Amino acid sequence: MGQVGKPGCEDTRAGLPGPSRNPAGPEADPVRLELMLLDQTKRFADLSGKCALVTGCGGADGIGFASARLLGRQGAKVAITSTTDRIHERVEDLVSEGIDASGHIGDLTDSSVADRLFSEVVASQGQIQILVNNAGMTQVGQDDVGQRFADLSEDDWRFGIEQNLQLAVNVTRAALPSLTRSPGGRIIFVTSVTGPIVSAAGNPAYSASKAGLDGLMRALAIELGPGGTTVNSVNPGWIRTGSSTAEEHRAGGHTPVGRPGTPDEVAAAVLMLAAPEASYITGQTLIVDGGNVIQEHKGPE
Repeated sequence: MGQVGKPGCEDTRAGLPGPSRNPAGPEADPVRLELMLLDQTKRFADLSGKCALVTGCGGADGIGFASARLLGRQGAKVAITSTTDRIHERVEDLVSEGIDASGHIGDLTDSSVADRLFSEVVASQGQIQILVNNAGMTQVGQDDVGQRFADLSEDDWRFGIEQNLQLAVNVTRAALPSLTRSPGGRIIFVTSVTGPIVSAAGNPAYSASKAGLDGLMRALAIELGPGGTTVNSVNPGWIRTGSSTAEEHRAGGHTPVGRPGTPDEVAAAVLMLAAPEASYITGQTLIVDGGNVIQEHKGPE
């Protein structure tokens, strides 16, 4: 009877090779080994046969586009949205990588527009199984409202809530029948650490709307769980995007990691929650902030 670890034997209990190695195997060829690892990554979050709708993808250097691109690289068809026709440039970027993509334009703070746009998505790509609610915060042609609560007009308050909370409500309502047609649906809200975890002066509407998204996420997770649809959120911290400011870049330098994050790093969290293997994760927030919220001192040493 062979012994575990004996030369020439395999440790079949763990499915791992024993000391015997084939010198001509993939470990002897770094390029071949890298390709094998990439193939294993594809199998982990294989989205072949899935369709994803990702909102807020107009910017080439934003979280929405990075998320759509990564989902597409993992095999999903993707439908992406923006408020301007630059979305067609993002579709060209995706198609150039061999990704099946379609672009759709609309102001999703209007529920009728959200309904119309979703009908277009289904006509173009079929029923969706993954929804990434990313749109919000800033839009082309609109100023970001940053005022203290006492100075905030009713119109500015309403605008902040509509842009960050109501928009996601409209899209989720439109997509829900498609997402829940069969088990395995995924809803992912891209919110923020601002609101659910921390806040700052001048951000009352933004903080309230992002915290509201996390509350909605938990309620939906409870309601949709029995049918096999999971609902989670990703809470980014300081991320270097096209809309981030120099001050925000400096703030990212004071995180434990020592730099702002990238859209691709947030997209990786989105992919993990969208993966078939994440079927028992629901009602959770995944913070992607370089460890910033865990430290008491957030300024220069």
